[in-house]
Amino acid sequence: MTPDPHDVAAALRFGIGLLVRRLRQVRDDTELTLPETSALSRLDRGGPATSSALAKQEQISPQSMGATLGGLEARGLVERRPDPDDGRRVVLSVTAEGVAVLGARRAARTESLAAVLAEGFTADELQQLLDAAPLVERLAHRL
Repeated sequence: MTPDPHDVAAALRFGIGLLVRRLRQVRDDTELTLPETSALSRLDRGGPATSSALAKQEQISPQSMGATLGGLEARGLVERRPDPDDGRRVVLSVTAEGVAVLGARRAARTESLAAVLAEGFTADELQQLLDAAPLVERLAHRL
């Protein structure tokens, strides 16, 4: 019998939501806020962008994004440069220090997750999770 897509959706929403909330609680030495982490990650993945473009992607006000980016810039995690296509605009990009901070944050979360997987999951369960990972990623990209 084919599972009901609504039942699958509800189970995934609950399980993935809980996982994301728990991963956000993992402490690291970066002391970045959630909005700072999100903006820095977007710049890292997507490349240089304007403050207004980032605000639109994050669905927050330009003023809030400006304050977030100002804090990141003050710590040397992002830098401003003239837009190569339009010298009147400014684009922001991640600095080498910003990349290192993101790497440390990601490593802390990965280590925490790996420790739990190593302690409480069988080899078959680990394989099932590994097999499901591309499906979850594909689902995320299609939303």
